[in-house]
Amino acid sequence: MGRMHTPGKGISQSALPYKRSVPTWQKLTSEEIKETIYKLSKKGLTPSQIGVILRDSHGVAQVKAITGTKILRILKAKGLSSKIPEDLYHLIKKAVAIRKHLEKNRQDKDSKYRLILVESRIHKLARYYKTKSVLPPNWKYESATAS
Repeated sequence: MGRMHTPGKGISQSALPYKRSVPTWQKLTSEEIKETIYKLSKKGLTPSQIGVILRDSHGVAQVKAITGTKILRILKAKGLSSKIPEDLYHLIKKAVAIRKHLEKNRQDKDSKYRLILVESRIHKLARYYKTKSVLPPNWKYESATAS
């Protein structure tokens, strides 16, 4: 699938190992990994940040291979997941940063254009999440209340 606002096709991605069993060198058990995920989530980290910390500090290559479920699903089962999805949150954060920049630099036409593109991505992603019932049907992005 192509990108929304660029001509690129964007097909590069990381390849997961074919073998889906737990590595022999892995010392942590499924329960220990879940406890670590809960602890990191209570510190306020997002699922992708938790995955990076588990990979770099604890030597966990793939959480799903060990626990059987993904990090976000583990957090949802415990009730620790965030109200809005992570990708939508980061788009909103980017739009707020662009809007703050535009307050100081009103003549910056390129930023005005990029803000329009980012906000259209926010609306498109919100529409998708409403159909998947991740967001409530009355959820609406408003730039005034976003910050």
